[in-house]
Amino acid sequence: MIVKQLPLGVIQTNCYMVGCKETGEGVVIDPGDEAERVLAEVKAAGLTIKYVLNTHAHFDHIMANADVVRATGAPLALHPLDLPLLRQRGGAGFFGVAAPASPEPDIKLAEGDTIVFGRHTFEVLFTPGHTPGHVSFYERSQGIVFDGDVLFAGGIGRTDLPGGDYETLMESITEKLMTLPDDTVVCSGHGPVTTIGRERAGNPWL
Repeated sequence: MIVKQLPLGVIQTNCYMVGCKETGEGVVIDPGDEAERVLAEVKAAGLTIKYVLNTHAHFDHIMANADVVRATGAPLALHPLDLPLLRQRGGAGFFGVAAPASPEPDIKLAEGDTIVFGRHTFEVLFTPGHTPGHVSFYERSQGIVFDGDVLFAGGIGRTDLPGGDYETLMESITEKLMTLPDDTVVCSGHGPVTTIGRERAGNPWL
C-alpha cells in the first residue's frame, strides 16, 4: 500500500494520499489546504483517486476539498453529523481564516461502511468527540488506521470547540481505537505516526 503524509497549511495538518500499488486506485484523506501539492503527489504516484474522504469537517481538514474534487472527479465522503460544520466552512471564521466553501458530500458515511479502492478496504469507525460526526478509516489487512484528530502521538483531540465532548472522545478512543491490535499504525491529523501499543503504554491521557 502506498501511504504519503502531507502536512499542509499554516497548522500543518496531515493530509494522506493512500493508494493501491497493484491497481493504481487511491484516496485522499483530509485535503486541508494546498491542493496543488496534493494533486502533484497524486500525479507523481500515478494514482487515480476514487474517493476524497474527510475524517471530520474542521476547516484545516477541508479547505482543499473543492479543488481536489474538481480536479479528480472523485466523490466526497463525510459523516452527516458534521454537515453543519462543513456548511459553516469548518469554523474558519472563528479563527479569522478565510476558507473556501466545500462541496456537499456525495457519500454520507456511517459506522460499518466500507470504502474499497484497488485491493484495499477501509472500515469506517464512528469516533465522535472531537466533532459530532468524526470518523476514522481502518485498513485491517495492512494494520493501519487514519484517525484524524482523535488520538495523537502523546495526546488526544481537543474538545473545547463547538460540538466537542471529552467523555465522548475518550469513549471513542477506548472502544474503537484501543481495541485494535497493538501494532496498528496510527496516522493522525497532526504530528508523527505512532502505534496503538505505544499510546496504550505511554500516552498520559490514557
